[in-house]
Amino acid sequence: MSGRIATIVLVVGLLGAVVTLAPWMGAIHLPGNQQGYEPVQPINFSHRLHAGEMQIACLYCHSGAEKSRHAGIPAASVCMNCHRVVTAPIGVIRAEDAQAEKEKRPPQHIVSPEIQKLYTALALNDKLQPDAARQPQPIQWNKVHNVPDFAYFDHRPHVAAGVDCQSCHGSVENMERVKQTGDLSMGWCVNCHRDANRTGVAGKAVKAPIDCSTCHY
Repeated sequence: MSGRIATIVLVVGLLGAVVTLAPWMGAIHLPGNQQGYEPVQPINFSHRLHAGEMQIACLYCHSGAEKSRHAGIPAASVCMNCHRVVTAPIGVIRAEDAQAEKEKRPPQHIVSPEIQKLYTALALNDKLQPDAARQPQPIQWNKVHNVPDFAYFDHRPHVAAGVDCQSCHGSVENMERVKQTGDLSMGWCVNCHRDANRTGVAGKAVKAPIDCSTCHY
């Protein structure tokens, strides 16, 4: 009898612990799960502005996703395709132009602090020419999405099948700073493949593999 009482007490205690910890359960992750990871980057690059407001295609910057297992981080030279001309937010430039016209003077050349970080990394001078006295330095971006070393992921078949980047990365066009939205677990990936096989991708039937050897050699 005493054994049954002890079991009942233990069960009630565990239930109480679950109820007590319930508000924090969503923050408990399995080892390796970095869902919600949102690191500060060396340059405050806004995906909301670039991918959202300006509607720049993901593959313009992350072109490696079409031809490599890795999407890759764009080279600074890709950034310079636009930022050789765009040196600050358009609102700031227009405000300076209006003020200069009001004061009847030439407008000042404005460079935002974040874009200046790009120029500094490329060792460019005020005229955006290479500065011989300095050496270019790589921008140390912090990778957000990581899968375990024992799992193999390839962007190419996903892009070729028409899978939206948002399916794995979330609505990056609404993110000021990118964060990991999915848990990138095996179950998360397998369930996505099962759903794709059932409903298709981009209006096309697909046969996404769910066997172990696809991701674990």
